[in-house]
Amino acid sequence: MPLNAGGPGYGSMEGPGLPGSVGAGADAETAPLLVPESEPDPCPEWRPLTKEELEAAADGPGWRRVRWYLVLLFWVSWVTILATSIAIIVKSPRPVAQPLRWWQKSLFYQLQPQLFMEARAEGAGGINALCEQLPYLRSLGVGALILEGLFEKEASPLNLTVTSKDSVTIPQIQHLLKQSNKADLKVVLDFCDVNLMGTEDVTGNADEASSVKAPYALRFWLDQGVAGFTICDTDEAYSEKTLLEWRDVFKEFNTEEEERIVLVKQTKDILPPLSNSSQVDVVMKSILPASHHILSAQEVADAIETHLHTVDRDIWTSWTVGGKASHDLKKLLLVLTMTLPGSPAVQHDSDIDQTQTASLNLASSHEDEDNEPSESQADKQKQHVAAAALFTSLSHSRAREEALLYGSFTFLPFNASTNASSNATLPSPSFPPILAFLRSWGCVHFLVLLNVGAEPRPLDPAWAPSLPEAGVFIASTGMDRVGSTSLYTLEVQPQEAIVIKLFEVGSYS
Repeated sequence: MPLNAGGPGYGSMEGPGLPGSVGAGADAETAPLLVPESEPDPCPEWRPLTKEELEAAADGPGWRRVRWYLVLLFWVSWVTILATSIAIIVKSPRPVAQPLRWWQKSLFYQLQPQLFMEARAEGAGGINALCEQLPYLRSLGVGALILEGLFEKEASPLNLTVTSKDSVTIPQIQHLLKQSNKADLKVVLDFCDVNLMGTEDVTGNADEASSVKAPYALRFWLDQGVAGFTICDTDEAYSEKTLLEWRDVFKEFNTEEEERIVLVKQTKDILPPLSNSSQVDVVMKSILPASHHILSAQEVADAIETHLHTVDRDIWTSWTVGGKASHDLKKLLLVLTMTLPGSPAVQHDSDIDQTQTASLNLASSHEDEDNEPSESQADKQKQHVAAAALFTSLSHSRAREEALLYGSFTFLPFNASTNASSNATLPSPSFPPILAFLRSWGCVHFLVLLNVGAEPRPLDPAWAPSLPEAGVFIASTGMDRVGSTSLYTLEVQPQEAIVIKLFEVGSYS
């Protein structure tokens, strides 16, 4: 029987109960012998995890352990860094500020009362004019007065309570002492060149009565409120025996707030040594040598550089100008004395005299009424204002800046020999170089620049490569520099002094 290749049963399995078999009915389906399998998609479509899937995956035990380790590592690292920082701060060397005594923080003002009074009035009127100046001097930053010329050079301990013939009287001095105490000003009496040891007999021994009277004279003035005494290194009183006797007298009057001092004026190149240097509290040194003529700019520069090379921190020094200099250089020297280590001692200056300023204001007002203003009076008044502003700026900066009170001292040799290989233009050797030094305390540094010469000097940072690049002006002799400055563009004018506070931390050797 031939196969029906084209029949409906071809390719089908027919049988009872099978689809397509006879008897399966009209709904029977035909099942193909070979069914092709679907091939996988080589590039399945990527989709991010949903929020639910991500939370389910992150909540597994493995992820919990990783997160716990990471949090623990963070806190351990943070505590370690904090502990290390504290240890570095505690163990790192820090400058320790020693408590300063009153004479180490004070600005001394040297004054001759009789000369002050002769310029104004005689008798009580003159001393009253001086007393009226005391609050003004205190406002300028003055802390102590050194009263000079009160005693005759030939005075002895028998008459130390008697003033010189041309000077003020004892009641006037007592009144001045009371007014000074009210103005919170210490007073130091100058006994320099006064014969404190008394007369000697033919055998060369000092008069015993005089030696007995000397402590009595000291007690007399200490009881009036005097804070100390000044002697010269050439006086006979400058001896270990005499100073020990003075110390015994001082103990009777010393308190924590009122400690009495001995100030020695150094007139020689080298101070005669004592076996116990603590007998002297302050040594006053002159920056300029004594001279009958006004010193030239080169002489002033040489004297300044000599002292900058020989700053001694073993003794507490009080700097004063001493010799004669031009008016412009006096302002430069004022900046120098105010910024050197130690206590500045400023001589009486009419430029900051309040009575002089008042007289200028009065004269200007009269001239304004006459509609004939005087240009010279206006210039003088501006000079007084600038001088007082410079004095006040320096004294107040010194009073509140630790670097200027007890900071370290570093001399900066800004001259042609320091960097001869530099391509920068160096100062001409025929003129004094820029003199400069640093006062440093911790991260605070004060740069003091002095141009004694007659030509402007640019500051080349190549001379001192360790200096920061910028700072801010604190004071200048002309009081015409304010705000911040770049050392790369700084130029110091002739006979000018500048004080700059550096606000970057540099490394200084």
